[in-house]
Amino acid sequence: MFSKILVALDHGDTCEALFKQAITLTQKMNAKLMLLSVLTPEGDEGLTMPSSSGLAYYSLSANEAIWEMYQKHFEEYETKGLEMLRSFHEEAQAAGVQAEFTQIFGSPGRSICSLARTWEADLVMVGSHGRKGMRELILGSVSNYVMHHAPCSVLVVDAQTLEAADIDNPTTETADLVAIES
Repeated sequence: MFSKILVALDHGDTCEALFKQAITLTQKMNAKLMLLSVLTPEGDEGLTMPSSSGLAYYSLSANEAIWEMYQKHFEEYETKGLEMLRSFHEEAQAAGVQAEFTQIFGSPGRSICSLARTWEADLVMVGSHGRKGMRELILGSVSNYVMHHAPCSVLVVDAQTLEAADIDNPTTETADLVAIES
C-alpha cells in the first residue's frame, strides 16, 4: 500500500516513539523510509535570529560577538539534528529497513510537504504536540499544516498515544491504535 514513508522527527519527548512506529509500519509495508529533521527559527526548540535593531547603540564588536554566538549555537543545533538522524538511520538499517535521511533549514510544515513532493512519498508521518488555543495560534501546528498541504496521505501520531505505547515493543496493533486515535 505504501512504498515510500517520510517521517518528520524533532527533538521532542515523543521523537523516539514516533520513529519506532515508523520502523514498524515501514517493515510491515516493506517500504523505504526517509528520516527528516527540519532546523527552524520557529517554535519551541528553534533558534532565534539575533536582532540588530536593539543593538544600534552598541559597538560593532558587540554585534560581532552576538553574531558569533548565534553561529556557534546554530552549528550545535545542526550537529545535534544530524547526530539524531544518523543514530536513527543506523537503527533502521539494523532493523532491515532501507532508509535515508536529510536535514533541511526552513519552515517545518513547508519543508515536510516539499520533501514529500520531491521524494514522491506515499505517506508522511508526523507527531502532534497537542497544541491548542493560543499556543497553536501563536506557534502554529506543523501537523495541521502538513495535513492540509501534503501531496500524499498523512498519519498524525498523537503525543499522548505515543507516550502510552510500549516503544520498545511496537506492534501492528499499536500502529493501528495510533492511526485510529489521531
